[in-house]
Amino acid sequence: MPKSVILKKNGGPEVLELQDVEVGSPGPNEIKVTNHAIGLNYIDTYHRSGLYPIKLPSGIGLEAAGKIEEVGSDVTEFNKGDNIAYASVPLGAYAQQRIIPAKIAVKVPVGISHEQAAALMTKGLTTNYLITKTYNLKAGETVLFHAAAGGVGQIFAQWANSIGAKVIGTVGSDEKIKIAEDNGYTHVINYSKDDFSKEVMKITKNEGVNAVFDGVGKKTFHQSLACLKTRGMMVSFGNASGPLDPVNVPKDIQPKGLYLTRPSIAQYFTNRKELQAGADSIFEKIKFGKIKIRIAQRYKLSDAKQAHSDLEGRKLIGPAILIP
Repeated sequence: MPKSVILKKNGGPEVLELQDVEVGSPGPNEIKVTNHAIGLNYIDTYHRSGLYPIKLPSGIGLEAAGKIEEVGSDVTEFNKGDNIAYASVPLGAYAQQRIIPAKIAVKVPVGISHEQAAALMTKGLTTNYLITKTYNLKAGETVLFHAAAGGVGQIFAQWANSIGAKVIGTVGSDEKIKIAEDNGYTHVINYSKDDFSKEVMKITKNEGVNAVFDGVGKKTFHQSLACLKTRGMMVSFGNASGPLDPVNVPKDIQPKGLYLTRPSIAQYFTNRKELQAGADSIFEKIKFGKIKIRIAQRYKLSDAKQAHSDLEGRKLIGPAILIP
């Protein structure tokens, strides 16, 4: 019987339980998938802890890649045996086998492995919307990205470089500086030791950056605002250090006429056509060597607790996956 990680209550990594599950057959608009690789993402810890409330009991995980075992009667775009990937609700990707809506799946082309697809779907789609939709990054612009050595951070710098933009990165430790540099950051700042806002202003000769991309949250928000040019954009897309405090618009936003946005992946990929187009743009950059995926760690599905502990402890130095 297939196994799945189940969440019955909120809490630390210890609440993740591996159980046998009955999968059954797909409904008319569904597909049955055997997962070959599962993506590990920080949002999984939000669902587990309760920061992002979900109805319990529940599966966990948004992202995986695998092979179709069975298609529903009304599914026309997929066939049994197709390689697919997905990064969307419903939760439950931490599973050996499961049923998902066909509308959340994308075809994975020849030349892209299940491990690559599972490691880059959420992170790649996030980078896609951040760079091409939330803020249309252009050649010659300079931006700041926090957590530069992380999974999204590594892809972000490579993508930005491929269009001729420059990225300043921040990391939380000295050992992560080289990782960020190797992925294309022009300057890397250890924000646990240095005041990154002052360093950014030095680097930009007191001009500031066009945009800040912040997935860290509470620890970096106000200093990030200080790094921006007049009419710059603050893109807050995560809470790795904790949820943001309320924003004081007259104090924080008004002095430089800043833009503040809080985007999420669901707002930019609202249907299968958008989703497949976004995924194809990522796969194309992988195929042509514009982006290289370096998987930092592989865990067994049974080691999901350890994976979450390492993720929250900032021990991972790039994308990590679970192997069912």
